Amino acid sequence: MTDQIIEENPQNITEAEMVVAIPSYREAGLIAHPTTQAAQGLKRYFADRKYVLINCDNDSDDGTKEAFFGAETDGVPQIYLSTPPGVRGKGNNFHNLFRKVVQLKAKAVVVVDADLKSITPQWIKHLGEPLFNDFGYVAPLYVRHKYDGTITNSIAYPLTRALYGRRVRQPIGGDFGFSGDLARIYLASPSWSEAVRHFGIDIWMTTLAMTNNVPICQAYMGRPKIHKPKDPGSDLGPMFSQVVGTILHLMLQSTGYWMRVKWSRPTAIFGFGLGEVEMPPPVKVNQDKLAEKFSAGFKQQHGLWAKILSESIMNKVDEIEHLPPEQFDFPVQLWAKVLFDYALAYRDKVVEEEELLSSLIPLYFGKTLSFVRKTERMSVQQAEEFIENECMVFEETKPYLLERWDS
Repeated sequence: MTDQIIEENPQNITEAEMVVAIPSYREAGLIAHPTTQAAQGLKRYFADRKYVLINCDNDSDDGTKEAFFGAETDGVPQIYLSTPPGVRGKGNNFHNLFRKVVQLKAKAVVVVDADLKSITPQWIKHLGEPLFNDFGYVAPLYVRHKYDGTITNSIAYPLTRALYGRRVRQPIGGDFGFSGDLARIYLASPSWSEAVRHFGIDIWMTTLAMTNNVPICQAYMGRPKIHKPKDPGSDLGPMFSQVVGTILHLMLQSTGYWMRVKWSRPTAIFGFGLGEVEMPPPVKVNQDKLAEKFSAGFKQQHGLWAKILSESIMNKVDEIEHLPPEQFDFPVQLWAKVLFDYALAYRDKVVEEEELLSSLIPLYFGKTLSFVRKTERMSVQQAEEFIENECMVFEETKPYLLERWDS
């Protein structure tokens, strides 16, 4: 990609201590709301600091830039950055942002999603304040519906927690804070891959914060995350492969780090406790579709799975497929071993990366179906405890990975 940045800086801002950034692609209909809320947050909580709002965009053709500049910001300065025409990818937007942040000599950067409907000015405070209190990376903590963020719940959270020993509940939350120093680390990293330049960016940022031993905290956001929800059984598009591919890629680069990590430790929570009563909107799940996709994948990918998975794990996957529908169950220990086997296959280039990652999707649908069935009658809080227990199983199963990785 060419690192050419298109920039509009009407107030000619050359320095800012505090930056709020909104990455976007074709969000003309939604970007005004987070822009206005972010401006209020800056004015209310960071009045004594120089600040700026930045929209880092992918050259949207729907009027996103105009909507951003047209939002009510009460005089808060704004900068628009864009990738060149035809260059897409959230990670490319961030690459532009990191460069700008370094140029502005910013101390603190807060990022919020452009499609956020639930953002309040307090979100800027919660994500920004820790950065002026010796934290270098701030991950969000919000109440989410138990079926919102299934890639987080079944892959990103348990895997990064077991590997790197830090409990960061939303490692791909989309809303977070980081220091200007960390922006420099990100820019200088040799691990910018094609996936990181797209949807791999969030998990990449969280993981690099962990492996660089940056002080991390989680900020309690006080409201559920409300954005454009998706049924976990619907088309995953490139996001799944980019997120999982980035996790596996980083495993190879930080082997010396995660092999020494035994258990996970809690991460400090900034902000008030989890006594939130406002519930997130429900996410509807089509269980039949998940079951169909698992079975279709079983027929289609069976030969490939046999190359990727160890014999004992493959036998267990065979057993699952032959369970009667009402007894369908994908145990979490098996799921952890499946992911560990995939990490080995990725390292050893057993098959092409793209083929490897897409063959994992039906197994993920099977695991998601099992999760939905087990948590159907659970409250958000009970489902949360269920996920925490699954993470413990990942940590207990890690010796399987270490043993296979070394042999």
